[in-house]
Amino acid sequence: MPRIPYVPADLAEPREIVDAIRARRGGTLINLDRMLLHSPEMAMGWNTYLGAVRTRLQLSPKLRELAICVVAVLNGADYEFGHHAPEFLKAGGTTAQLDALRDPQRAQSDGALFDDAERAALAVAVEMTRSVQVSDASFDALARRLDARALVEFVGTVATYNMVSRFLVALGVEPE
Repeated sequence: MPRIPYVPADLAEPREIVDAIRARRGGTLINLDRMLLHSPEMAMGWNTYLGAVRTRLQLSPKLRELAICVVAVLNGADYEFGHHAPEFLKAGGTTAQLDALRDPQRAQSDGALFDDAERAALAVAVEMTRSVQVSDASFDALARRLDARALVEFVGTVATYNMVSRFLVALGVEPE
């Protein structure tokens, strides 16, 4: 149960903000939007920023969705995992990989399911989410596999979705 009631699904105002969110979502407001719209300015900034992270980065979509799924699992954000598990599969992930992501720490040593870059990405995502600090060994392993831009985008994605999961969990946002 959400800790704050959602705004109505048919909310129309402030029109510019609601229309921008609906446009990104294909015409509907999901529960996350309906919670964020208690603060229209926050909802607008969130929509713009998350839209960029989801659609305008050069980072591999599979690594992006891997990071998001790992963060969701580690933070107990079922809503986030439910929305991003299908995206991970669309980006080229397998069902076996998705199942393995339910135990991210074990997955990072599974060379049969994950390649070197994916395992390095898992290690960084786990460390960032669990302790914020990333060991030199984990960072260097990922840096050997990604260029500077992809590294920044990966770390930024992990940080962003830690924010998202914390928002969802703290406010009790439920799956649609």
